[in-house]
Amino acid sequence: MISYERPLYLLLLLLIIPGIYFQFFRRNRGGRFLFPFRFWGGNGFYPTGGGLRFFLILSGIMYWTGMAFLIVALAGPVSIKQKKIYLNEGKEIIFVLDQSPSMAATDFPPDNRFETAKNMIGKFIQGRVNDSIGLVGFGEDAVLRVPPTTDYDFLLNRLSEMQIMELGDGTAIGMGLSVATLHLSRGSGKEKIVVLLTDGDNNAGEIQPEMAARIASELGIKVYCIGIGSKGEVPVDLINPKTGQRLKGLLNSEFNEPLLKTISEKTGGGYFKAVSPGILETIFQTIDTMETTEIKIKIQVEKRPLYRKFILIGFAVIFFNFIFRKIFLREVL
Repeated sequence: MISYERPLYLLLLLLIIPGIYFQFFRRNRGGRFLFPFRFWGGNGFYPTGGGLRFFLILSGIMYWTGMAFLIVALAGPVSIKQKKIYLNEGKEIIFVLDQSPSMAATDFPPDNRFETAKNMIGKFIQGRVNDSIGLVGFGEDAVLRVPPTTDYDFLLNRLSEMQIMELGDGTAIGMGLSVATLHLSRGSGKEKIVVLLTDGDNNAGEIQPEMAARIASELGIKVYCIGIGSKGEVPVDLINPKTGQRLKGLLNSEFNEPLLKTISEKTGGGYFKAVSPGILETIFQTIDTMETTEIKIKIQVEKRPLYRKFILIGFAVIFFNFIFRKIFLREVL
């Protein structure tokens, strides 16, 4: 936003209107040679060519534009920027998302389980303020996609890039939870949270989920577990990202509910079961409400003077107009 420290000087811009009138529109204005004989009282010399008239008008426009910039500079233009300063520290949250093939089950219309989970995570991120949020993906192995950050645009881009089966066809819940716990343990936040989303049972990885949960509990990290999917046979439709091969079939779907409950209880979090997109959205809203903190903000106003730019532009335009009239219009005086 631009403001002015001496706005009354802007009234001088009104003088440009009569200036333009006297230069271009007043009849028998100055700028002519008078001779003491023969042409006494006659008309002055006026340009007859249309091209010359155009360049004269262009020259006038440049001159008055330069004057306008100088007048604005007198008014003291400043750029005002308001900056939010958070007086209290936000929470550190890491989402641990299952990327195993079963997440391609199509019982979460109009998308599959994986895409629905990504959409809900994205909505959650967009609704948070001043919280450092990270992302871990797991399949047969687990990888930190994004460390806890407040750069939500970057986080959302990385979330959108995640694909099913990028990390193999296993389900290493313990590894995913361990990676998230490790990176949260290095953070400085007072409140640290993991949100684990899976639709299967731990069948890969060197670390068991119970051990990872015990470590998280000792570090004061709260884990919310969300079991996704309905039980029974569900259709699966996915493309293997490594081979490009399309895979279709039926999956006997069932996640380890007792395990997820145990992880949540050990860490002081909560367990939720999502069998539809609507229920999953409600679960995210519940977690969002449970983990909301009071935000204290101070507004800092930064002012940056702009008059130097207006002076430079104004003088540059007037000087260019001077050169233009001397070289192109061949003006003598």
